Amino acid sequence: MLLAIAAVIIGLALLVWSADRFVDGAAATANHLGMPPLLIGMVIVGFGTSAPEMVVSAIASLQGNPGLALGNAFGSNITNIALILGLTAVLAPIAVASQVLKREAPILIAITFLVAWPLVDGVITALEAWVLLAVFALYMGWSIYQGMRGGDDAMAGEFEAEVKAHAMPLGKAITWLVIGLILLIISSRILVWGAVDIATAFGVSDLVIGLTVVAIGTSLPELASSIAAVRKNEHDLALGNVIGSNMFNTLVVVGIAGAIHPIDLDPLVLSRDWLVMAVLTVLLLVFAFRPNARQNRINRVHGVIFLSGYVAYTIYLLKTGL
Repeated sequence: MLLAIAAVIIGLALLVWSADRFVDGAAATANHLGMPPLLIGMVIVGFGTSAPEMVVSAIASLQGNPGLALGNAFGSNITNIALILGLTAVLAPIAVASQVLKREAPILIAITFLVAWPLVDGVITALEAWVLLAVFALYMGWSIYQGMRGGDDAMAGEFEAEVKAHAMPLGKAITWLVIGLILLIISSRILVWGAVDIATAFGVSDLVIGLTVVAIGTSLPELASSIAAVRKNEHDLALGNVIGSNMFNTLVVVGIAGAIHPIDLDPLVLSRDWLVMAVLTVLLLVFAFRPNARQNRINRVHGVIFLSGYVAYTIYLLKTGL
């Protein structure tokens, strides 16, 4: 048991560090290739901050633990909105000015409701997983198109400042990109082994471990980047990190896991976990983009609501252990 706990702690620490190096290397490499800052932020950084979830879920599915993979995806989305945005908004209200985010948020809601479709019959088949990945490919094409013509959007300037702050020579950027990816895979294997061992020892399901411990761990890059963005007054970037990550988690993380191994579902996944994720996603849109508001913002009251919901949901999971 002590070895498994140590594996989870070491795996999470290495996962967060390697994900940060991977994102910095990928963004700097893309900048050297001449990609616009908005496109780097929407595609490269969005992909990079979800890399921990993708690698952990792929390895969990390959090793025959698809419940851990699905719990990681849905749990990360819940954590991103309720814990990360909630905590960030309590520390400093998040002002929203980007038109890109106003277009992205309704798409996130549509994708969240789309993923309910494969959950209804109790199994995510390979075909359904590939449909999710195909939808992601369409979304990616649209994002690239929008990123290429993003122009003077408020978020473009924030991404440009971040790209300049993390500039590095091309050789160094590629080195960190490769090292980060390799360590992501190694740390994910360590983390999955430890998490499965702990779940077995305590008699809880892989799903609950994925929804709690693993989800929080793989969401740490989003937490760090969101708090750092708000401290730099880059509010749109903080919200953009969460929206982009949740898009990737819903379509790619679930899609990859299901394509590798069909996922048999506990009925609670739809009636409890997906429902909580959907409610939080709708609340995010309502709080951030109120029609008659003089300025769109996620304020401290919204942050407290998110955090309270997260605490209640987590306590319920840990008490039931289902």
